[in-house]
Amino acid sequence: MSSTSQRKAKSAALNELLRKRVIDALEELKAKDVREIDVRGKTSIADILFIASGTSARHVKSIADEVIKFAKEAGVMPIGVEGQTEAEWVLVDLGDIIVHVMMPRIREFYGLERLWTVGDDGYEAANATV
Repeated sequence: MSSTSQRKAKSAALNELLRKRVIDALEELKAKDVREIDVRGKTSIADILFIASGTSARHVKSIADEVIKFAKEAGVMPIGVEGQTEAEWVLVDLGDIIVHVMMPRIREFYGLERLWTVGDDGYEAANATV
């Protein structure tokens, strides 16, 4: 196996571990209405988007903090975290995986699921609960 192939395999394994850790973090703090959307081939910014809701600003912040904690435990430092002060919409950028934790009214207003699945035959699959 070439060194390029080895790097790709290692990256894929790390991304799958990170994906599982994000799901664990979201489940741990009882995030609501969790969606996982595969955006490969639609954008170069990420491979997977997670969108989840919290029941209050404190819940949203706590969920995002848990995602950060679980990612660090998997050896991944967030590239960036936005929105923690207001905690109505917190974005955690983990590189190939981006996690959006939102208050339900903010989530409904921006409709990220619709934005990223427009024209997809797999819209229903993208909206499957994790």
